[in-house]
Amino acid sequence: MRKRKWLNLLSFATVCALLVYASAAFAAPIPDTGDPSERICNPHSYTDLGNGIIKDNVTGLMWQKATAPGTYTWAQAVDYCNNLSLGGYTDWYLPTILELSTLVDSSISFPGPTINRSYFPDTVASWYWSSTSPPDAYGTDAASHVDFYDGNVYNYFKAYGLYVRAVRAGQ
Repeated sequence: MRKRKWLNLLSFATVCALLVYASAAFAAPIPDTGDPSERICNPHSYTDLGNGIIKDNVTGLMWQKATAPGTYTWAQAVDYCNNLSLGGYTDWYLPTILELSTLVDSSISFPGPTINRSYFPDTVASWYWSSTSPPDAYGTDAASHVDFYDGNVYNYFKAYGLYVRAVRAGQ
């Protein structure tokens, strides 16, 4: 009985730690315009740098404006991003699921694409790879992706071809 209580306490502590980590991962400064009706949970503000790069003014991330040509297996997607040279930068990478999720615009009604088409005009209303691996239940054969058709996150097998958009850390 004593062992079971210890396991329950350990499980509770693990869940609490994960919740704190997850909430910190999504924390970002929200601009305050002074008008309560303009306060939204997931603000979007972009700048087109004119060189094939879109800067996210909220997160500071720099995104490849165009969707990579064609579809890629997960390994090909990682290689594509790591080898991309765009706008004078060579430090591109496949985004994490948290980074990729910041592009979802929840103000766009379903069906999508659920992304700002003014800045990302060629986004396909489909699945885009992330570098994030799902929980162990999926093994090492799957990775997470964002579906820009409905804005949700899913997991899929790495051997299948999905779309790709590279990212780099901003200034």
